[in-house]
Amino acid sequence: MKKFALAFCLAASPALADFAPPITDPVTLKACGECHMAFQPSFLPARSWDKMMANPADHFGDNATMAPDKAAQIRKVLMDGAADTNGGRMGSKVMKRQAAGATPLRITETAWFQRKHDLPERVWKRPGVVTKSNCVACHPAAEKGIYEDD
Repeated sequence: MKKFALAFCLAASPALADFAPPITDPVTLKACGECHMAFQPSFLPARSWDKMMANPADHFGDNATMAPDKAAQIRKVLMDGAADTNGGRMGSKVMKRQAAGATPLRITETAWFQRKHDLPERVWKRPGVVTKSNCVACHPAAEKGIYEDD
C-alpha cells in the first residue's frame, strides 16, 4: 500500500505544480527565445503585453523591432493567452493578486510573483540564477509551463 501511495504522489506531483500554458507558436518561440525564455502569456494581463508590443524598439533596453507580420503574430499569441483573457488557472492566480488597472511590464513586478518568490537576496545571487527572470534556474520545466514548488 505504501508503494502505491508513493507512486500516486509522484505521478500526481506535476498536476499539483503551478501550470502555465506554454507557448507553442514557433514564431513566438524563436523571436522571444533568442534572448530569453519565451515567457508564458498567462503571467501578465493583456494590457501589459499590449504595451510591451507597442514599443519593441525599447524592449528592456534592447531593440526587438521585427517585421510587422511577425510582430502581429506574436502580439496575438500574447494577447490570446494573457492572464485576463485565456490564461487558465495560472492567469486567474496572477489576476487575483493584481491591483485593478495595473499594467506591470515585468512578471517580477506582479503581486503574484512577489508573493511566490519572497526569498532572501542571496538566493538571487547564486551562480546560475543571477536574475529573477531566469525561471529555469529553479524551475527546470518552466519552458513547458510547469513551475513546481520545491
